[in-house]
Amino acid sequence: MGEERRKPDQLDVRLIRSLAENPRAGFLELSRITGVSRATVQARIQRLEQDGVITGHGPDIDLAAAGYPVLAFVNLEIAQGGLDQIAEELARIPGVLEAYATTGTSDVHCRVAATDHDGLQRTLIEINRIPAIARSTSVIALSQVVPPRYLPLLDAEDRPHPRRVRR
Repeated sequence: MGEERRKPDQLDVRLIRSLAENPRAGFLELSRITGVSRATVQARIQRLEQDGVITGHGPDIDLAAAGYPVLAFVNLEIAQGGLDQIAEELARIPGVLEAYATTGTSDVHCRVAATDHDGLQRTLIEINRIPAIARSTSVIALSQVVPPRYLPLLDAEDRPHPRRVRR
């Protein structure tokens, strides 16, 4: 049986919050911010990285400021058994930012960015040329209502407090 991962505790969430608020801070600065020893900060962050909880350290990109103000969500219905092919083909299209296999009326949900509507149309045509795609529908995002976030979810759960760390 696979090894079960330990869920983040209060200190882990404090460290994640500190990293989010101070992305350029080193271990010593994070130690000062959280009131925990540098060695503890370093060990915890390394463990969170090894466990796959922390998957990167940015930079976060504002797509509109980078020249890609058009954002769309594309739902794909695919031929039975075509998910592996779809994944490879979508990964080759630069405008496809991410894609997820889903339940419901569509099989894959994609987030797509473009420089303008013509660029979006070219990306949609490229997506629709993938042989395993039976049908696609897309919607253009008008504005961001809630930005990407993780901390409210992590904060919503009661978590154990580490024994040897002051509160």
